[in-house]
Amino acid sequence: MKNKRQFAVIGLGRFGGSLIKELVAMGHEVLAIDTDEEKIEDYVDIATHAVQADSTDEAVLRKLGITNFDVVVVSIGNNLQANILTAITLKEIGVKKVIAKARTALHGKVLEKIGTDMVIYPERDMAIKLAHSFVHNIMNQIDLSSEYSIVEILAPAEFVNKSLRQMDLRTKKNIAVIAIKHDEEISLPPDPDQIIKARDILVIAGENKYINNVADLDL
Repeated sequence: MKNKRQFAVIGLGRFGGSLIKELVAMGHEVLAIDTDEEKIEDYVDIATHAVQADSTDEAVLRKLGITNFDVVVVSIGNNLQANILTAITLKEIGVKKVIAKARTALHGKVLEKIGTDMVIYPERDMAIKLAHSFVHNIMNQIDLSSEYSIVEILAPAEFVNKSLRQMDLRTKKNIAVIAIKHDEEISLPPDPDQIIKARDILVIAGENKYINNVADLDL
């Protein structure tokens, strides 16, 4: 495959384990690391390599050739000290890109202070997306920033049997429809004269406050 990359995932909880499976499915090489031998055994046949190791030990990390990996993800969730020490050690020995999982905002600030390239909050972010899907009619969401997103919504009733040109959503609703899915057919980009049907799925982009206004329309 093109752009095959090497990842290391440290910490094989639910998040780390799911990440490994997805990266492997995408065709990338993944090294799985954890201190728990039982967890390592679970991923021996899934990850490219699975190693029981102490990720806070610089000598161990160097022996594993961790600096050769494109991205190293610290997904240790139940040991705050090990999470932070691992991130510090990875940065000190020159890992190209370190991504670390944080449990709280304070934890995240510490990770940022020590130079972690990216801090992620899986539980918080999932909870926020789930809440938005409950309150707004959002099926899937990609956050471009804190203010802008791309989302999938079921076509609101007031859009049905109208074309994008008729509705002029960019001007009137401050959102852009970048794709329309009708059954198994996807229009990308959509024809401005395409008539939206009931049960069509719209992929829209824009500022979150305007997206939510559209997503809140009666279905």
